[in-house]
Amino acid sequence: MDHAFEVLMDKIKKYNKNAEDERALIYKAYTRCKEEHSNQHRHSGEPYFIHPYEVACILADMELDSEAIIAGLLHDVIEDTPFGYEQLKEEFGPQVAMLVEGVTKLDKIKCISKEEAHIENLRKMFFAMAEDIRVVLIKLADRLHNMRTLKHMKPEKQLEKAKESLDVYAPLAYRLGISKIKIELEDLSLKYLDSVAYYEIVDGLSQKQSERDSYVQNVRDVIADKMESMGIKCHIAARAKHIYSIFRKMYNQNKTLDEIYDLFAVRIIVDTVAECYAVLGIVHEEYKPIPGRFKDYIAMPKPNMYQSLHTTVIGPDGQPFEIQIRTWDMHRVAERGIAAHWKYKEGKAGNSDNLEWVNKLLEIQSEAVDPEDFMRTLKIDMFADEVFVFTPRGDVIGLPAGATPIDFAFYIHSAVGYKMTGAKVNSKIVNLDYKLKNGDIVEIITSGASKGPSMDWLKIVRTSTARNKINSWFKKENREANIERGKNAVENELKRVGMSQSALFQNKYLDPMLKRYGFANVEEMYAAIGFGGITSAKIVTRLRDSYQNDHKETASPEMLPKQISRKTTKSDSGIEVRGVDNCLVRLSRCCNPVPGDDIIGFITRGRGVSVHRSDCINILNENLTDDMRKRMIECNWLDDISSSFSAELSIECTNRSGILADVIGVVSEQKLNLIAANARGLKDRTALIDITIEVTNKEQIESIIRKLHRVPGVYDIKRTVQ
Repeated sequence: MDHAFEVLMDKIKKYNKNAEDERALIYKAYTRCKEEHSNQHRHSGEPYFIHPYEVACILADMELDSEAIIAGLLHDVIEDTPFGYEQLKEEFGPQVAMLVEGVTKLDKIKCISKEEAHIENLRKMFFAMAEDIRVVLIKLADRLHNMRTLKHMKPEKQLEKAKESLDVYAPLAYRLGISKIKIELEDLSLKYLDSVAYYEIVDGLSQKQSERDSYVQNVRDVIADKMESMGIKCHIAARAKHIYSIFRKMYNQNKTLDEIYDLFAVRIIVDTVAECYAVLGIVHEEYKPIPGRFKDYIAMPKPNMYQSLHTTVIGPDGQPFEIQIRTWDMHRVAERGIAAHWKYKEGKAGNSDNLEWVNKLLEIQSEAVDPEDFMRTLKIDMFADEVFVFTPRGDVIGLPAGATPIDFAFYIHSAVGYKMTGAKVNSKIVNLDYKLKNGDIVEIITSGASKGPSMDWLKIVRTSTARNKINSWFKKENREANIERGKNAVENELKRVGMSQSALFQNKYLDPMLKRYGFANVEEMYAAIGFGGITSAKIVTRLRDSYQNDHKETASPEMLPKQISRKTTKSDSGIEVRGVDNCLVRLSRCCNPVPGDDIIGFITRGRGVSVHRSDCINILNENLTDDMRKRMIECNWLDDISSSFSAELSIECTNRSGILADVIGVVSEQKLNLIAANARGLKDRTALIDITIEVTNKEQIESIIRKLHRVPGVYDIKRTVQ
């Protein structure tokens, strides 16, 4: 049989006890790969088949299952050959087809922007798009081999791939705990991004190789003797720190290579955790530890599962060096990261419950008892509250989960949203309420003849940006209708208070009022009233006050509102009611007004004056009778109020783990008293959180709303009106 295939099988046999049973299917994929790529060549001139074969070998070195290795062999067939998804599924099964299709999708992601936010979106997108973690591992192997053969590419392509590898792929490998791939990608990237620095470090390390070997051998002999006397079996090795890490140290500390002393680390590998700590004590007895340079990653693992003891000590010649102490299981995880995680399922490295990052990252669909079964069930669930989609140009856009093409359009530009008439997702027309999925390519259809957004869009969108821009459009574009609505509202209010427009709409009263509220002219005032930005009662009250102050001596009873007297009531709740003597004043529970809110009173039958916010839906209700409107009365807050008030907020958010705790945490940080909290899940992974807090004024409400908008997953907050 083919020698190259036997080399691959030898790698697989080292860790896979079922390798011989799976040989036939792996060989079938091997030959299929050769056939499909038979007429293709790489930039180096060698057969293209070499690339997928080397990717499969890298995956075997990572000890992945047969499905992943078969997918590695076939990872380019969908994209580059006539061999399609359905054929792949029929010959090699749905799991292999899914893996290959997943890698093909990731191939479409391009690192166009240099902005950090864009790069972070790319990293997240890799996780979010890969339903199975093996897709990301195959993609990392694919990129690693491409970087190993980058010398055959054009210089501009070398720079592009090296930058992309350093910004996206090396951090991905680190996130997954695969240090071998991370280190190699970083070093290869530096080789092309700054070849002068790379070779300067390589030459410097080479010149000191014999000196370093002698030094390390001395350290190894001392530690080995101590270990033997203690009866501890151990493996001791030394390695030079990788080139990129040395480069970063030189760059950050502005030092030359000669000024960097800890160029190597000694690694001691033992059998048990107890032996790790015993070895640490022996090392500290023999060499003086440097204060503040000890890290216990066994008790507190890194987020990517890495565990080890790190200590920096002073060596025989006063030269500092690092010692890492770990068990063999920890070493396998450190080298292979998440690909080695199945060992935990077999109970060989303790309880996986302590691996917080793994528990968060991976959703174990079912209990697995062998490596293949376990790897098959690994799912990414790290960014469930976000969705990442493409623009037609290939840019990556991050939106809240449940976002629609309308949210996407307004994210791009308000003009795109205003002219939107439809949307295509992956080249197919979709409804505007379509929920975007990771990896969707979204194209917005626009028309200059568009009549603008619909009010129904407000029920569909998930982002506050889209909601605010739609509201803004209605405020501006429906100007004529709003002006007419505002005029009618003012006329009705004038009738209610028994005043004439000719009396109140004089420039000496009108101009100061317009200036106070920031209106350029009367039409702008009418438009604001029609849109709901301010109430007609507030405008007329301000004008009437100015008129009455100007006519204090001459005002006749006929000029005052006919249903009230000129007396005033001041309530214990901090509200002044003008025109009513000695009556009960209470705050309405439907809108919970607080100091700073625009308010208006309503004279009830037998229960005094009920005070509402001016924007309360019960006050703005078009179905109010004329008799009811006549019972509305002016109210103001007193200047000195020491009472506290309850305010209810309704928070629309993503239904993610911990979001209620985050919301309550923000309230606590603001030192506000939380009276009540209620959360309920809705459809499409959304949730509604209702909280009641104790405040002293409107500013506190506005402040807490701003803070809550920063909580990940929160996309809309409203004060409750019942």
